[in-house]
Amino acid sequence: MGMLVIRLFYMQIIHGNYYQSAVRSSNTTTRTANVQRGLIYDANRHALVRNDAQRSITYTKNSGTSSQDVYRLANRLSKYLQVDTDNLSLVDQRAYYLADPAHYRAILKLVHPAESTTSAQQYQLAMKYLKQHAKQYQLSAAEKNRAKLYAMMNSSYTLSTTILKRDDVTDDEIAQIGEHIAQLPGIKVGTAWRRDYQSDAVKSLTGTVSTNGLPSDELKSLLAQGYARNDSVGISLLEKQYQGVLAGTKATTTITTNGQRVTKERVKYPGKAGDSLVLTIDYKFQQKVQQILEQHYGAAGIAYSHGAYAVVMNPNTGAVYALAGIDRNPKTGDQTLDTTGAITQSMTMGSVVKGATVLAGLMEKVITPENNTLYDSPIKVAGTPAKSSWFNKSGKSSIPLTAAQALGYSSNSYMMQIVMKIAGFDYHPGAQLSMNPDIFVKMRKYYNMFGLGVPTGIDLPNEARGLEGASGQANIGSALDLSYGNYDQYTVMQLAQYMSTIANDGKRMQPYLVQQIRQTTATGGLGAVVATTKPKVQANLPIPQSYFDVVHDGLYQVTHGTSSNTTARQLAGVSPSVSGKTGTAETFSEGHETTTLSFAGYAPSDKPQVVVALAIDGATNDNSGANIDMAKDIFNAYWDMVKARN
Repeated sequence: MGMLVIRLFYMQIIHGNYYQSAVRSSNTTTRTANVQRGLIYDANRHALVRNDAQRSITYTKNSGTSSQDVYRLANRLSKYLQVDTDNLSLVDQRAYYLADPAHYRAILKLVHPAESTTSAQQYQLAMKYLKQHAKQYQLSAAEKNRAKLYAMMNSSYTLSTTILKRDDVTDDEIAQIGEHIAQLPGIKVGTAWRRDYQSDAVKSLTGTVSTNGLPSDELKSLLAQGYARNDSVGISLLEKQYQGVLAGTKATTTITTNGQRVTKERVKYPGKAGDSLVLTIDYKFQQKVQQILEQHYGAAGIAYSHGAYAVVMNPNTGAVYALAGIDRNPKTGDQTLDTTGAITQSMTMGSVVKGATVLAGLMEKVITPENNTLYDSPIKVAGTPAKSSWFNKSGKSSIPLTAAQALGYSSNSYMMQIVMKIAGFDYHPGAQLSMNPDIFVKMRKYYNMFGLGVPTGIDLPNEARGLEGASGQANIGSALDLSYGNYDQYTVMQLAQYMSTIANDGKRMQPYLVQQIRQTTATGGLGAVVATTKPKVQANLPIPQSYFDVVHDGLYQVTHGTSSNTTARQLAGVSPSVSGKTGTAETFSEGHETTTLSFAGYAPSDKPQVVVALAIDGATNDNSGANIDMAKDIFNAYWDMVKARN
């Protein structure tokens, strides 16, 4: 007891202040570590995106490390490690220059700060001086290497690990750093994961991840979500859309320090590898569709064309089997892969939308399934040139057409008459077009019902909505152009959703690319199913079956009609049977008159299982049939590659 009393007296009275200070100076922080990112597979479980383990050089900032400590460490490390300095900012170069106390004092003598100036203000004055005299204070290549290391290490959080170099770490760098590791506190040779894409073409579908920390345009948002500045995150397409799924959960360790000494480490959570994605895309079929576009594209006359795009999807579920696209620079003629142009590029599609116009007429009861014959002749209203169908431009005859025949022949006159009837306008040649501008709202409501002019909701970022033309009284004549697809602009994905809604008798299905989310096994393979995408009906249109039967008949006549006016007779021999609609919109590209060639259709005609939609922008050969040739080959490829394999 006496010894205990003496010991307590020693601790509490004689050295009490020391122990109280020690308790106050101890600190507990949480350190996180990244885990392996989830993989991406195609519909046949073929890995499109893997992770490639590689050697890396990392830095962990210790508690109490000052900027001067980091400056000295960066200078030592630069003797053994070369990093990429291409994206080294001028601000970081100036910060490194001023990190040298001698340089900082010399600059302050030149700027003559007032005595009342704070240290922060003095630093800003020094930075401003360097900016104004940039040519006098340029860094050498060796100094830029040190500056880059300093910038990365100085911006890292205490006890957080920053990857200084992950690509092309040489054996010599590993050996040199290992030999001098005692003089490089916080530096380690570790392992980092790099995304390994099957090909560059895969990136245009899956997207990519950042390699230099968080993207600057989303920095605040991602920091608020708990990411560290040096984390790699998805920056485009599926990698971005499913970032939370693919990233996994970081490992967390609590670290207790006393001054600069770590006294205790405890793993709170070992981390969980990111889950993997299984796509609806059949990648071999995807490549085939891309080849088909490239094979027939030139025949369309592409001197002023900006590209061509195609979508293949299941009309009953919304599953997307292929996304293909060509982006073309008409000034240089350069063509590049543009897989997602089908959701980001809007075009005036032409007659392909006439199925929705006929259904609008049926729903407005200006025509009926039993009584829908109108006479095709040029439409001439006061103050405007006549607007006619391609097969009756002279107007010498007035041709009676049913709604199905109007689709089969692609009658512009029929569609314009539907719009005028819906607007309550009693047309006669030469009459003043006195429709109320709300006809634009009414017609767009019907087009929107089928997916035209509204986002489809596909699981990719940056989907375009489409573009609407002006809709005031001054533009009332354009309501006639709207009726046959020569005014508003839509995406190819919207065409696919629209045709799917007709094919399945009124269910507007949300397109999707990810069919499953699955755990990643310890060996990096596919694990248990976490979630399966259920087909989502965005709208169940209350349209009688008899209305759809009229349109189905018309779309069948487009490809199987016996008249010389049939627009896609080339598809008659495709088996199973194809129904669909072509489009030839009159457009301007690069100041020249051009045409958008389009197609949207489904097969088999009686029980649709697949929809193909495509468009060629800015074509100059509208008689080439390139759009029909593309569609024919894509349908055949689907049955040969996707359906046969399934």
